[in-house]
Amino acid sequence: MSEPTAKVRVWDLPTRIFHWALAVMVPTAIITAHIGGNAMEWHVACGMVVLILLTFRVLWGLVGGRWSRFASFIYSPGTVLRYLRGQTRADEHLDVGHNPLGAGSVFALLGLLALQVATGLVADDEIATQGPLNRLVSSETASQATGWHKDIGQWILVALITLHVAAIVFYKFKKGRNLVPPMVLGDKHLPAGTPASADGWKPRVLALLLLVASWAFAGWVWSRGG
Repeated sequence: MSEPTAKVRVWDLPTRIFHWALAVMVPTAIITAHIGGNAMEWHVACGMVVLILLTFRVLWGLVGGRWSRFASFIYSPGTVLRYLRGQTRADEHLDVGHNPLGAGSVFALLGLLALQVATGLVADDEIATQGPLNRLVSSETASQATGWHKDIGQWILVALITLHVAAIVFYKFKKGRNLVPPMVLGDKHLPAGTPASADGWKPRVLALLLLVASWAFAGWVWSRGG
């Protein structure tokens, strides 16, 4: 007989909103950068929103729902190797949230986005757009940051996004696991007794307060260039 399953809340609402907001903001930032001209104002605005989102995600990764916390998907090399060999234990719950492979992708994407935002804050395209913190760095630093932001960093980001989408397609058609609905609705059908993420009104209020704090931090960063 198959193991009984139950609907388990894996992705709390704040994490889902973060995910889809980032999924809109990042492509929009890339597209507006290629359009140039007046669209660069939108590019800068998207970059600041991404800064808010990343700041929030770092905070939420410390106090958010169980499967949204970084502690739930920071794996040792040994665990990753065992996962690749299929030698996992049921009590490890490695496929509930971010599995060891997905976790690496998440951290890589968050890290690269942070680097893109940081370089964008000090960049100067020498036409009409400067990052809000450009005046705080030397011209040489600004030039190097701009080069990374517009060239190598951008294309690595596109590659990671493409890999992310390819992984979703792979899991859908090769493993029969659709990863999209849980990130929309929050729930997965999992073995009964699988721990769930807290997603009531209290964590949502906390998330809202953290979002306000993240917004204030981004505002402070912007003001440093004034």
